[in-house]
Amino acid sequence: MVKLTENKHYSENKAIEKFPVPSKVYLPLIQHLGKICNPEVKVGDTVKLGQRIASMQANVYAPIHASISGVVSAIRDWPHPVLGRAKAIVLENNGELDEAVFGLRSRQEINKLTPADIRKIVLDAGIVGMGGASFPTHIKLNPPKQLNTLIINGAECEPYLTADSRLMVEKTAEIVEGVRLIAACLGIKEVYIGIEDNKPEAIKAFSGFAGIEVKVLKSDYPQGGEKQLIQNILGKQIPRGKLPFDLGVLVQNVATVYAVYEAVFKGKPLIERLVTVTGSCLENPKNLLVRLGTPIKNLIDFCGPLKEEPAKIIIGGPMMGIAQYTDEVPIIKSSGGLLLMNAKEAKPLEEGPCIRCAACVRGCPVGLMPCQINLASERSLWSLTKEYGAGDCIECGICNYVCPAHRMLLQTIKRAKLEGLR
Repeated sequence: MVKLTENKHYSENKAIEKFPVPSKVYLPLIQHLGKICNPEVKVGDTVKLGQRIASMQANVYAPIHASISGVVSAIRDWPHPVLGRAKAIVLENNGELDEAVFGLRSRQEINKLTPADIRKIVLDAGIVGMGGASFPTHIKLNPPKQLNTLIINGAECEPYLTADSRLMVEKTAEIVEGVRLIAACLGIKEVYIGIEDNKPEAIKAFSGFAGIEVKVLKSDYPQGGEKQLIQNILGKQIPRGKLPFDLGVLVQNVATVYAVYEAVFKGKPLIERLVTVTGSCLENPKNLLVRLGTPIKNLIDFCGPLKEEPAKIIIGGPMMGIAQYTDEVPIIKSSGGLLLMNAKEAKPLEEGPCIRCAACVRGCPVGLMPCQINLASERSLWSLTKEYGAGDCIECGICNYVCPAHRMLLQTIKRAKLEGLR
């Protein structure tokens, strides 16, 4: 774990603002880990806010819903923030029923919900892991064995990003309700929320709630990784090749928990999310509640004017985020941040030969040898990269950050992971 310059000052004290409803959205048919969805609408169809517009008969998927009311103007290839390009449903706003009230449930109705009911609601709402992983949440709520511990991830260890922090401060009670729903769904009694020590407001907000223990963590990177949270909160290590549920643990991001609350209490599908729009290039960094499918250009304009032209635009944070080649890419379910970096911050570094210093080995939070995986990957020795544990890499980027030779370690490890799936 390493200490990074946080740069959260740009937006950490900016209250959540609701971004204006866009005139057009681009909703990719894949915003989750799993099978790509099939459209359930055609060009010319009129859709209502929250209507399911794409789905799939598969074990691992999450349906897509209309984030505005309007008309389907196209179904076409469009820039995608993770995949480069993907098929997307394009909706043009007609302004009708845009503040629709979804199927609100009373407390009495909620108390009667079974675990199966909750999982079905979460599936129907299209909820995925919103900390970046985008794994369908209904699957995590149906583990293959009984769990005993729930950990809520409020670390938000990526530099610049503050959306989760603001959500914890402004929507504390709602998150607590979501936590209790998930705990009840899984029959879990032991619940923790991990919050870094650089978020005193959030720590204070969650202190005193019965049944939820606040664990104050060091503001180190990558404190928000599942394995790091479990080790630092429970003192348990996840063995190589194992998952949290093998230790009886479930980890959920605070934004995901809030989405579960909205789905169960309000009947609201996942049609918007909180996004930190930040960076030195912007005059007015903000934390914005944004409809899914909104092009990032709209967000940049809203937080402008630009103090200088960005040299790099990243969706996510500087460590694990993905640089974008166009400002036409839309916000999707896993987009927690939009970062604009200037030419000095984004200056490319010249890659040199490995000097065998082992800085990447010492820095790796999961105990890998990134330098060895890198060398094997460069030589297409995929069986060797697997033997070295490339599949266990959490893609935190520390190896690149600490390497004095500026080796592109993470990029070659990612390639090795992809080759291992073939």
